[in-house]
Amino acid sequence: MKIAVLPGDGIGPEIVAQAAKVLEALRSDGLKIELEYAHIGGAGYDAARDPFPAETEKLALASDAVLLGAVGGYQYDTLPRPMRPEQGLLRIRKGLNLFANLRPALVYPELVDSSSLKPELVSGLDIMILRELTGDIYFGQPRGIRTLENGERQGFDTMHYSESEIRRVAHVGFQIAMKRNKKMCSVDKANVLDTSMLWREIVGEVAKDYPEVVLSHMYVDNAAMQLVRAPKQFDVILTGNIFGDILSDEASMLTGSIGMLPSASLDANNKGLYEPCHGSAPDIAGMDIANPLATILSVAMMMRYTFGQEEVAQRIEAAVRKTLQLGLRTGDIYQDGMQKVGTAAMGDAVVKAL
Repeated sequence: MKIAVLPGDGIGPEIVAQAAKVLEALRSDGLKIELEYAHIGGAGYDAARDPFPAETEKLALASDAVLLGAVGGYQYDTLPRPMRPEQGLLRIRKGLNLFANLRPALVYPELVDSSSLKPELVSGLDIMILRELTGDIYFGQPRGIRTLENGERQGFDTMHYSESEIRRVAHVGFQIAMKRNKKMCSVDKANVLDTSMLWREIVGEVAKDYPEVVLSHMYVDNAAMQLVRAPKQFDVILTGNIFGDILSDEASMLTGSIGMLPSASLDANNKGLYEPCHGSAPDIAGMDIANPLATILSVAMMMRYTFGQEEVAQRIEAAVRKTLQLGLRTGDIYQDGMQKVGTAAMGDAVVKAL
């Protein structure tokens, strides 16, 4: 298993180090795992004046999977857009054709009280959000900032989806639904956007190939409301890039902390980039207080989706669950009566439980 490890910026190196401990433990158990490190984001700019250096791209293309920490930092905010850390993330997703972004939102029984919603609303919650990742307004052209004839500046972006882009991610959504509860909600804004009108039409056509799956449609504003009103009505949520970006972050708070949410971004052959859903949190970088569990759980997703090692994935998830049962908590999920631990100590505890 050749894994490219890209720690990135902010808390990225700290949390990736804990996931690497888990991978090293699995290697000690006999799994053939090879790790190779490279720069991305702000670290890529610092090293090579490029947020996605050529050497990093070469490694990512040659690897079976990519483990990424996070990108971004205040010191890079004044750079030209092409040099900003976030462009490295967009470029690796596009360069590896990682069009299907899986973001599970699962509430562990031990963390029910950490959710911002009432326990009865989130107890037992298990949602999979599937976000299309390489299209939509983030990649659409033309885009830019222009000066109008009256001298006023205007920013503009272009939202578009092709039929093939919608069709391929819809198939992934239905396939996921078939392995879960055979229920999928497609989220769009078809009452306003032509892009969403096509999205809804194509998803409906693909649904004919999966008659066992119950398909529903929902406008994104209603979906945002329903996620906090009655989140357990959902099982699989399929949506586009920008809506998925927003809804998956909203769903993270149902679980108690965005520090608990892993993600997988897959190509057509299940090669994937695995990263926590949260950002680089530069304000707490180097303080040993970040939650590494989302990154460790991303390794579990890697084992499941890219390497087909379901038993190993379940071992990692069980180790995280055991650690929570022991009462260990980083600050973001801390509750009275629990034992507050740092980033490294949480990683060590998961390895011990593993």
